[in-house]
Amino acid sequence: MTAIAEEAGLGRESLYKALGENGNPEFATVLKLMKAMGLKLSALPIDEG
Repeated sequence: MTAIAEEAGLGRESLYKALGENGNPEFATVLKLMKAMGLKLSALPIDEG
């Protein structure tokens, strides 16, 4: 968790708080975490067929 927090430019304690049971992370925080983990977010249309 420490390495991910550092890579994302976030404090470890604030990361735990944001991702905790009562956390409510901002979308920007989620994107920073995903980038730090080598992930990207994509959207696809719903297949209604």
